[in-house]
Amino acid sequence: MLQDGICQVTKTFFSKTIQFYDINYQLALNEDKTTIFENYCDFLNYFDSSISVQLSFINQQVDVAEFEKSIDIPDQNDDFNAIREEYRTMLKNQLSKGNNGLVKTKYITFGIEAESLKVARPRLERIETDILNNFKILGAQAHSLNGLERLEILYHVFNQDRIEPFKFQYKMLPETGLKTKDFIAPTSFNFSKNQTFLMGRTMGSVSYLQILAPELTDRMLADFLDVDDSINVNIHIQSIDQSSAIKMIKSKISDLDKMKIEEQKRAVR
Repeated sequence: MLQDGICQVTKTFFSKTIQFYDINYQLALNEDKTTIFENYCDFLNYFDSSISVQLSFINQQVDVAEFEKSIDIPDQNDDFNAIREEYRTMLKNQLSKGNNGLVKTKYITFGIEAESLKVARPRLERIETDILNNFKILGAQAHSLNGLERLEILYHVFNQDRIEPFKFQYKMLPETGLKTKDFIAPTSFNFSKNQTFLMGRTMGSVSYLQILAPELTDRMLADFLDVDDSINVNIHIQSIDQSSAIKMIKSKISDLDKMKIEEQKRAVR
């Protein structure tokens, strides 16, 4: 993981991550929903077959005491301390009747194949600019993550049994002789059981969903994320080259025609 936020996953695959924030889609008027959805479709259609995309929605347990410190706005020598006090109280009340110390974050990670970091960097930066512009059109705030921020996300995902801050600086790498992955790895991984796995003392389970349905509600993802517990939902998107897509559809149609003929023969017999 490099300081500027580029991650070299393999010798030839490089990725970057952008964090984005909610928009009031559920509360919008139907016409506005249609516009947002059309813009979202345009956003997804931006990615061609050379770009791998992953949308990540992470509901994560945090240290409530640490979180309280982050919303504790200090008084200053001006006339607005009464407003600060009111705002502080409101935030603390929300926290007390909130969601069990869960923080919900959303990311988009995109990656490309390239022969070297030098070749990958300008293309990743160009894609990053386009994605940020697309989020602006959607009316959603978004910003790119640097290496430290990406490592912190991975650290908290891998070490859910330890609710403590991530202590790492890039200057520690030459001092310790370690690599970035050494600072985020859990104490152990155990995949010996069929349905569950262990990551340190955290027990987890992974479900792969293939959804075949005549229609999908736009509330489906929101319903998943309303689960009041630690959950990671990842949506992987890989565009298919147009000629490959047409070839695949023709093959599917041929299979269906073959099945129809077989059924007709059986019916005649």
